[in-house]
Amino acid sequence: MNELPVYERFHSWQGEGLHTGKSAFFVRLYGCPVQCPWCDSAGTWHPEYKPKNIDRIKPEQLAEEAFESGCELVVITGGEPAIHNLNFLVQELQIRNLPIHLETCGAYPIQGEMDWITLSPKTLATPLEENLKLADEFKIIIENENSMQDWASMIDFEKYGIPTWLHPEWSVARNNLVLESITTWVKKNGSPYRAGFQLHKLFQADEKDKRTRPIASLSENPRPF
Repeated sequence: MNELPVYERFHSWQGEGLHTGKSAFFVRLYGCPVQCPWCDSAGTWHPEYKPKNIDRIKPEQLAEEAFESGCELVVITGGEPAIHNLNFLVQELQIRNLPIHLETCGAYPIQGEMDWITLSPKTLATPLEENLKLADEFKIIIENENSMQDWASMIDFEKYGIPTWLHPEWSVARNNLVLESITTWVKKNGSPYRAGFQLHKLFQADEKDKRTRPIASLSENPRPF
């Protein structure tokens, strides 16, 4: 029984980080112990948004759907995907020569050999040191004008020397104080910090695939644009 609980899977393009713009097949797994109060994928854990049916799908079926999509890479996300055993899915994707990207908060051991790891630390779940070392890029969610100062006091991002993206939390993506704090931090500190954004949301790219579920966001304003 190697089936995984899949909230949704769909073909879109990566809208964040160093691989922005690339054709990507997303596998969004169900379940998340972290439960951020602004979560934009609340359907993966929140009782008020949980769908009636959660598909349990074999890794080989997921890998074959990804392969047939013609994507450049596969993004395993959630929820928090690292709470699941990903070894079998990784093996099936490797058989098909598909690059495997993981998006995780970093608080749980990673099972499976990934080609790329985006680590987005959350205040409710401290990243494991071993995962900080494995990460290829960091994605920091900026909730208010003081967020980056708070994060810098907890994690020495410069020590790791990898791209560190500062993303406005989506419901405050038009908040001038939040945006100015990102701009000021990047201009003052330079590398490894970079200003980031969820570009796929501007295009509503994910929703173009009929397999996506309706947006389930805890943000006050999930569509600020």
